[in-house]
Amino acid sequence: MAGRPRGVEDAAILRATAEVMGRVGPAGLTLAAVARKVGLVPGTLVQRFGSKRGLLLALAERSVQEADTLPQRVRERHGSALDALAALVAESMAPMTTPERFANHLAFLCLDLTDPELHRHALAVHRAQGRAIGALLAEAVTTGELRPGTDLAALTGSVQAATAGAGLAWALERHGTLAQRVRRELDTVLAPHLTPGPHPAADPTHPHHRNPEEP
Repeated sequence: MAGRPRGVEDAAILRATAEVMGRVGPAGLTLAAVARKVGLVPGTLVQRFGSKRGLLLALAERSVQEADTLPQRVRERHGSALDALAALVAESMAPMTTPERFANHLAFLCLDLTDPELHRHALAVHRAQGRAIGALLAEAVTTGELRPGTDLAALTGSVQAATAGAGLAWALERHGTLAQRVRRELDTVLAPHLTPGPHPAADPTHPHHRNPEEP
């Protein structure tokens, strides 16, 4: 009923859903597990979302909204476009703190690839991230961080491919943290396009370029 107060807002339920997803994956996720996480009964989730699938669709829709709003929040906290880009990539993967959590979120992505409705939302997230990356790269050219004439479309695709692949490599190799591995791959992709100057990405001794197994 309109105007009726809700004890737990939908946003809190969806945050809990993402947390449970990270722990047990989409196969292990149940309305009961999410309800316990937020202190509700499963019937309340059925009333709001209809089913487990409805809850997953709502989570996917929320991911699209976050992909649209995160870039501006990140940009406001960082002085340079490339610093903001590094933070954006890191924050997009922040929930995947362990290889197991990465695997569980990857399993959700596998659902996205086979379910038409989920795929629509996943593609929207991917495109929103691409727009944000492209805009930050374009700003970096304008401010002189990147070389004039940089092929921004190609570099945007390379950044997305490298950072996505970094997650899988990290989950397999299990060296260091995901944030370290993603930053190292990002720096490697950007290095040939940097203008001359003291850039961390151009410095092979920078910690992000060091093998995590080395002292």
